[in-house]
Amino acid sequence: MGNFQGSSAGRFAIKRIHDEPADDDGCRVLRDRLWPHGVSKERAQLDLWLKDVAPSPPLRTEFAHKQERFADFRAAYEAELDGNPAVQTLRDLAAEHGKVTLLFGARDPETNHARVLREFLARD
Repeated sequence: MGNFQGSSAGRFAIKRIHDEPADDDGCRVLRDRLWPHGVSKERAQLDLWLKDVAPSPPLRTEFAHKQERFADFRAAYEAELDGNPAVQTLRDLAAEHGKVTLLFGARDPETNHARVLREFLARD
């Protein structure tokens, strides 16, 4: 699934946490606030669980993974990401490791928080 985006700080990919870890994942970061169902911590092979980069609970609840709400969600989530110190943590990890795979639990690979975050990170 690897969807890569280059940036000045490194490369970012997104991947469902339910997919098998791969040797080329680089630094594996779960960026959800809630632990995904059906995945053990051992199987996830995380390097970091960075809850602070996830959307706020009210925003996540309002979005509820509804396609018709995605544009509004994207704008609100990007506003939350502006000035969020966890964004710099991800950029630092990319600079250190060369690649960061942003793991997510959502079923939809297109309409989810990780895609918005990856695109936000790729703007630099």
